[in-house]
Amino acid sequence: MKSSTSHGHLTIGELADRFGLATHVLRHWESMGLLAPGRAVGGQRRYGHADLARVAMILMGKEAGLGLREMRELLSTANPMDHADLLRRHVTVLEHRIAQAQAAKNLIEHALSCPLSFDECPHAREQISTRIPP
Repeated sequence: MKSSTSHGHLTIGELADRFGLATHVLRHWESMGLLAPGRAVGGQRRYGHADLARVAMILMGKEAGLGLREMRELLSTANPMDHADLLRRHVTVLEHRIAQAQAAKNLIEHALSCPLSFDECPHAREQISTRIPP
């Protein structure tokens, strides 16, 4: 049987395989309004080049930590800068996550280099005490 890719369109299974996704993920994205595939005569979904780019953008957004609702908003217009406020808010969220990750890395590096146990290490005791609610 000839693949539908020879006609320039992919089935949902072919698109899912191409990106290493499960088909239910693509169906969910469609239900969220992120994808709007064309339909073949029998109602089967057909994905073209624009859909490939759209899936790639959704995956990039997910890698950047954006949620599907945020991605739907960003992709609702041709220019993501139409949603500069959303992007700025997300940069703030990312900066907070980066600071938390850096603090965690510093704590682990200290633990690896400190010859004292957590009970004896002043730095560890300080870190522990700041986590205990009053």
